[in-house]
This record gives sequence, C-alpha cells and structure tokens, in this order.
Amino acid sequence: MTSYADKGVKPSVSYEAFHHITFWVGNAKQAAAYYITHFGFRYIGYQGLETGHRDVASHVVGNGEVAFMFQSALRPGNEEMTAFLGQHGDGVKNVAFTVDDARECYRLAVKGGATPVREPWTESDDAGEVTMATIRVYGDTDHTFVEKAGYRGAFLPGFAAATSTLSVLDEALPPVPVAFIDHCVSNQPENQMVEVTERYERMLGFHRFWSVDDKDISTEYSSLRSIVMAEWDEKVKMPINEPAKGLRKSQIDEYIEFYGGPGIQHIAIRTHDIVAAVANMRQRGAQFLKTPKTYYEDLRARLQQAQITISEDLDVLEKLHILVDFDDQGYLLQIFTMPLEDRPTVFLEFIQRHNHQGFGAGNFGQLFKAIEREQALRGNL
Repeated sequence: MTSYADKGVKPSVSYEAFHHITFWVGNAKQAAAYYITHFGFRYIGYQGLETGHRDVASHVVGNGEVAFMFQSALRPGNEEMTAFLGQHGDGVKNVAFTVDDARECYRLAVKGGATPVREPWTESDDAGEVTMATIRVYGDTDHTFVEKAGYRGAFLPGFAAATSTLSVLDEALPPVPVAFIDHCVSNQPENQMVEVTERYERMLGFHRFWSVDDKDISTEYSSLRSIVMAEWDEKVKMPINEPAKGLRKSQIDEYIEFYGGPGIQHIAIRTHDIVAAVANMRQRGAQFLKTPKTYYEDLRARLQQAQITISEDLDVLEKLHILVDFDDQGYLLQIFTMPLEDRPTVFLEFIQRHNHQGFGAGNFGQLFKAIEREQALRGNL
C-alpha cells in the first residue's frame, strides 16, 4: 500500500466535486423508483416528452449532494443507446464533475488526447446558466465538466420541477442520511490500469493519491491492483482497478466479462452516520454483502492492540455487517451493496471516515471472500 505526496504541477483549472452520475438504462422511470425506494433518494427533476425532449427521457434523483440521472431512449432506432445497453446492460455512462472553467477543462483534456464527445455549450433557465463540455478517457465512459456559475436550480437548466407519487415514501419509510460522493471506481482489463491512470494525469491533470497491488490485496483465489487518481485539491477521487493473476476468476474479471469491457464498477457515498443509514436502508429493502462472524472476532482482537478507539458499538456494526479499517491515526466504516442489476456489475458503497483517508485495504480480503461466495452462487468463480 502506497500513498503519494507528489502532486506534480498545479493545473490552471480546479475541480470542486462530483456533480452527478448518469446511468443509461432500459427504463429510466423504474430505475429512479428503485433508488428512491431502497436508498432513500428523492425525486429532483425530469426531462422527456412533456418538456419537449423527444429522443431521451431523463429522471434525476438525489440525496444530500449526491445526484444520479437515469436516461432511456424514447424512440426506436437510438443506435448509441441500443448498442450500449446490448453490450453493457444498465450501467454508468457519464461521471460529471463540478469545475471552475468547463471550456478550459475541455481544451486541456482534448489537448492531452481525450476523445471529444461534445464541445462546450451553455444552457439557461430562470435559475441561471450552466456551461458544460464532455470528453471520453476510456471505453464507453464519458466525463462532463459542469461550470455552474452561481446556478440556483435544483439540478441543471431545463429540468422540470420534481413531481413524483413516490414522495409518499418519505412519510412511510425512514430517511437515509448521506452527504456526497466520496469516490467512483472503475474496473479495467488486466495490464490496462497504468495506461488509464496516465490518461487521467495527461488529460485531466489528476495525480496518484494511493495504491495497492496484489501483494496487499489477495485471497486464495483472486487478487487486484488499484491506483487511486485525484485532482489537485483531492476532492474528486477515481480509483482505477485491474485484476491480478489468481487461481480462479476475480470479481474484476467477472465485471469485465458481464459488462463487456471497462467501466464504472461502484460509486462510494459518504455518510456521517453509517449505522443509521444502513439500518434504514435495510428497512427499505436494500441488500448488502454479508460478513462472517470470524471477521468481527478478529477485529475485536486487533482493536485491543490498536492505538485508536472505535466510537460505534461493535455489536451493532456486526449486526449490520459494516466493515472497519483503521491505522494509528483513525478509522473508516464501510459496506457494499449486492449488485444493483441482473448482471453482476454495478454496486454502491457507503463509507464513513474518522480521520482516515484510505479505501479499506484492510477489508479487501474479507470483501473479496464475500464477493467470491456470491460469485460461486452465480457459477462465476
């Protein structure tokens, strides 16, 4: 496990946060309802036939500063969306960043070799204007730069105000306290991780923040390598994973096979109260990976020798299957959902940090074993 101090040369642009994640799905309305029901998101906005958008329907849901946009084709013959869904199934098409200068981000990215998808454009409504531009770094996954310039709307210009009968769930089900997107993880085929990280360096001005290799992360059957890329202020982090050779197929191999190539594997959402968030999501029907009792027996033994104290009740963490990683300075709590699609591809992570900026390397072994149990049930190990 390695942390990096050298950020390189400070770029002329700055990234402020993840703005939103765009999913291309078969039925955007139903996908939005799924996240509202199980994860406590609220309906934010809509574009479709009623708003003059004749080709694509967009449903936006959010919680805290997290925003997910689900898009589906409205007409037959949308070749790009049809090809994406046939290849990947429902998946993440675009990871958008809030930036200070979308035009300059786009210019620098294209100069660095990024594929231009859409040149800078500006949209406006009564709440102000937003400038955006879109590029591609790898595979079918895009990045959009979003320059809000004081925009006052709930999401982006042109989205109808939130109207959904699913709002009644807010009264019937417990709320899920989350804050913002902590990081967003992509999976790459073997021996392509370094090349992709170099693209983020060259095209977006990111630097290496943290990394692990197969000596750090492995089980009896599988292992991974990961490099976390971050922009200068380290508000936006993009871990890039690849499989390492193992006795059997790793979870990353499984993702690449069923997704049909590289793409976004999971989105990590920061919460300041993971116990309440997970307990309430379970009441809403969300499903999470299970952790064996032996993990918590080992955790209690290790914590007796540690220099830090976990504030949360370990019995509660065990009951909820929440994982703990720690060092001499602090700790983090994390949990992973089951795959959110029929294909074993995209899932969510929920994470709470207590003076700990790692990514759960101490838990990766147990996480892999939990995933391997599910892979075995699917016949994919």
